[in-house]
Amino acid sequence: MQDIRTRYPGYDILKEQKEWDPHTREIVLKRLGPFPKPKFLQENEVQMLKIIANHLVFDNRSQIMDWIIHHIDQSLTSNIGEGQRAPKAPPAKDLIRWGLQAIDKVATIKYKAVFLGLDEKQQFGILAALQNGKAEDVPEWAKVPQKELFKKLAAEIVSAYYSHPTVWSEIGYGGPAYPRGYVRVERWLTDPWEAKRDAKQ
Repeated sequence: MQDIRTRYPGYDILKEQKEWDPHTREIVLKRLGPFPKPKFLQENEVQMLKIIANHLVFDNRSQIMDWIIHHIDQSLTSNIGEGQRAPKAPPAKDLIRWGLQAIDKVATIKYKAVFLGLDEKQQFGILAALQNGKAEDVPEWAKVPQKELFKKLAAEIVSAYYSHPTVWSEIGYGGPAYPRGYVRVERWLTDPWEAKRDAKQ
């Protein structure tokens, strides 16, 4: 049965790993796991983030969800600065931890159950309201800007998702170009090793 997730059946970017330099190969292959236990995220937060990720990327494959969680946990435990942050937003660690607590509080007020106990439609509704800054009023929103929370969650989840080698293969991305490089850069042209539509790889 053909995988409906991809327009490039048979294309596997990992078959090109021999063309990558050792450092690049190490970075990419680590995204396949296994991953250590999260250092910052608590189990309830992990499960909430997996559900939120599934709503945002519509994909619940365990190996990819595990990478997304690892990516977020690494980001929150890193000593590297955030680069930019909205003036009223707290640091990422607090934004996500307090934000998840607020989402749970909203779920409890609106549906008398925690976020993980809701059905998909109810969960999605809360996230849609959060995106627009219109989730039910709870005290936590005084220190957690709703829209900034949604933007942060979306940015972390989507960037992790599209950095996974399996997803690269499915969208036809040719992966790292060093040291080989891309040669045929004109529009509609591809190098021989790149993904081809409706062709066997």
